[in-house]
Amino acid sequence: MTSASKRLWQASPLTYGALILASLLSLFPFYFMFIVATRKLEVINAVPPPFTPGADFGDNFGRVLDNEHAAFIYGLINSVIVSCAVTLSVVFFSALAGFAFAKLRFKGRNLLLLAIVGTMMVPTQLAIIPLYGMMQDWGWGATLQAVIVPFMVTAFGVFMMRQYASSAISDELIEAARVDGCGTFRIFWSVVAPALRPAAGVLGLLTFMDTWNSFLWPYAILDSDTPTVQVSLALLSSAYYTDYAQVFAATAVATVPLLLVFVVFGRQIIGGIMEGAVKA
Repeated sequence: MTSASKRLWQASPLTYGALILASLLSLFPFYFMFIVATRKLEVINAVPPPFTPGADFGDNFGRVLDNEHAAFIYGLINSVIVSCAVTLSVVFFSALAGFAFAKLRFKGRNLLLLAIVGTMMVPTQLAIIPLYGMMQDWGWGATLQAVIVPFMVTAFGVFMMRQYASSAISDELIEAARVDGCGTFRIFWSVVAPALRPAAGVLGLLTFMDTWNSFLWPYAILDSDTPTVQVSLALLSSAYYTDYAQVFAATAVATVPLLLVFVVFGRQIIGGIMEGAVKA
């Protein structure tokens, strides 16, 4: 690589400055949430606002636990169950469908894929009323399966896995597996699934975060007896009075599982992406 090429790929001080500024702007809301969670309610309207942590987080979160109407811990457990179930289902079925669209030949393949991708253009809000009626007809109102089953596979997941499978898996590899006597599902499980691991990791992380943060549909179909964590956070607020120190303390705790998932799997996901890029 020539010196001119090296200079082309080197980041300038302006680039570092822009990245640092963008990072600070992105992290500041989380930092201020933590500050408010550790302070008394009175300091929220203080001028200038506080920028250092306080010592009242225990009291604030204690009020969250004492709020039986919100059922925060129960909502936290329900969100873990829902997010894990939806993530595993989306990754598995999306990988299976993506492999079929990318490597199997059948009539109407492109038309069916186009129809699936077309559903991404339909706003989620348009489906709430018919979906709500369907869940009530099935007797699934205020149950966890109502927020799991409708989202067990997504059009985005199918399209993403299809695109990755098209480039990461060669037709020769699949034909070699068929010559060895493997059936279609055995080819998927033993040959395709390991190659799709980097994309599956990214899709799993995005799906977990999206499901964990989902609010509109759980708020519509669930109640205070079977909440998710986002519903519990909404129930902490009342029509006449909102204890923001209490809400921010609960929000800070609700953010911890997302951070743990990213810390545990982020390095593996990035490593898998780089490994797939090198192999490609």
